[in-house]
Amino acid sequence: MTANPTAPPPVDSPPPDAEEKESAGSSIAFTATLILLVGLALFGRRIFAGAFTDDGIRTWATMFVGVTVQAMPFLVLGVLLSAALTAFIPASFFAKALPKHPALAVPVASASGVILPGCECASVPVSAALMNRGVTPAAALAFLLSAPAINPVVLASTAVAFPGQPKVVVARAVTSLGVSMVLGWLFLATGKGASWLRMPKNRHAEGAGKFDVFRSSMLHDFLHAGGFLVIGAAAAATLNVVVPRSWLDHVAGNLLLSVLILGLLAVLLAICSEADAFVAASLTQFSLTARLAFMVVGPIVDVKLIALQTGTFGPKFAVRFAPATFVVAILASLLVGWWLL
Repeated sequence: MTANPTAPPPVDSPPPDAEEKESAGSSIAFTATLILLVGLALFGRRIFAGAFTDDGIRTWATMFVGVTVQAMPFLVLGVLLSAALTAFIPASFFAKALPKHPALAVPVASASGVILPGCECASVPVSAALMNRGVTPAAALAFLLSAPAINPVVLASTAVAFPGQPKVVVARAVTSLGVSMVLGWLFLATGKGASWLRMPKNRHAEGAGKFDVFRSSMLHDFLHAGGFLVIGAAAAATLNVVVPRSWLDHVAGNLLLSVLILGLLAVLLAICSEADAFVAASLTQFSLTARLAFMVVGPIVDVKLIALQTGTFGPKFAVRFAPATFVVAILASLLVGWWLL
């Protein structure tokens, strides 16, 4: 029997699991890098005893380790709960639970973030799944903003980071909840049926088992959030050690400028919401209002989220939604900070 001359040669067909192997290799490399960074922070003073003679370096190492170690348990808990939410609670549940009227669905979706934990890494695919199951986009976007900002893990971590200051926890919850509702209603008023919102696709394969979804979501969120936590802790330590105290005092003394600076810093650092309160607490030069802006902006608009939103909902959506989110978050932080802090 002769071979079919039109059949493509076997070498041209990549193995079906090539992409999975490449992804797994990247995950292993990222995990190894994360472990190395944390290990150096924990044991570097013993390994490189001669290099840690300067007070500034010792202060940097102490602050970096303190922020990372304090935040890591909340990060792990948040990732586990977020993965469980994604895997085991069907999106149809939300479609049935929300009011039919879009204007009423927005505050209900925002408030559901209080009892349904989820980090910002997971909030984008979860909100995409809600839209695919018939939830009005305005309500899905309100949930996207509230879930990573006011869930129990985030509020508990904020209380631990700011001991004896319950007003900070209340201010964060009130501000983040208000921002999510305002932006949901704003989208309802301006973006209903908008051509610049691209309806998303499910990131998990059709027919994937719940435990497979749980495992992949947990791995994805932990690798991304853990890396950004390490970067954020290092940046916070560097800011406190390297930047001249007089410059920080000058910036911190101007309320509007300090709020804008920490808001922009939150966008650039992209720290997971379960850990950002510890970084904010370390920025003692700044007022509570400025640090509130850091905690409100970070979970709802940062470079990571902008990239995720661009890939999921399209670039036309991201260039409108991200700036609007930042402006509303800054104004709300100023208002609530003046009122409560």
